[in-house]
Amino acid sequence: MPRTNSQTSPLLYAFTCGHITLPTGYFISGEEGKTKVPACVFLIDHPKGLALFDTGFSDRFVGMDKGLGKIVDMPEEHPVADRLRELDVDPDRIDWIINSHLHLDHAGGNHMLPNATVVVQAEEWEFGFTGEDGAYAKEDFDTGQPVKKVNGEYDLYGDGSVILIPTPGHTPGHQSARVKTATGEAVLAGDCCNFKRSLDDMRMPDEVYNADHYRGSLEKLSELRRQGAHIFYGHDPDFWASVPQAQELDLNTKNNLPSL
Repeated sequence: MPRTNSQTSPLLYAFTCGHITLPTGYFISGEEGKTKVPACVFLIDHPKGLALFDTGFSDRFVGMDKGLGKIVDMPEEHPVADRLRELDVDPDRIDWIINSHLHLDHAGGNHMLPNATVVVQAEEWEFGFTGEDGAYAKEDFDTGQPVKKVNGEYDLYGDGSVILIPTPGHTPGHQSARVKTATGEAVLAGDCCNFKRSLDDMRMPDEVYNADHYRGSLEKLSELRRQGAHIFYGHDPDFWASVPQAQELDLNTKNNLPSL
């Protein structure tokens, strides 16, 4: 169960908040067929407050079998508020929502965290209102919650333990998070790197907002991985199947995590 105590290092937890099935080329170039991928969410438990990195799909998809419900699989226990309660965490206690970006599979649960401040890159926030990308749903992110719009790197707690880093390309203002736990450094990649083999082979999706920026973000992640950071890929079903759910992630224990 998450705990906020006197230790300075944050604790990190992972859980799934829905799935979506899309053409595989949407995630990595040059591949045929379709792939069902998870919406990955992380809870960061820090002595200065609780944060979520992304919030998965909205609970409005539960039981939906028309429209987007044909490709979104949202079991009734998957909304982020229910996932938190499974950990004995009251959704009202979440202080921060770090949205990697504002697509509907990353910001859908924002409204279930009424006391949280959304932390997003300013460029991402502005782009979400343009209507240029159909994967944005204003009802998910334009919720009336406080919004902290940042530009570039941002130290969430002011102690270097959770640093937001710009990783654009998938969207104009995509960001990832470097989380320094007591057992190692995790990089929550979001959609700047969908699969492990995206980074292994430096392969982008078939379509991206800006190819040069996306390639630069992959290069940034590759360097962080060479330095010893553990990359948590944004939508890799094989990788995610081996990530322990709803329990503290120990980045030192090989039996606790898949090959990173």
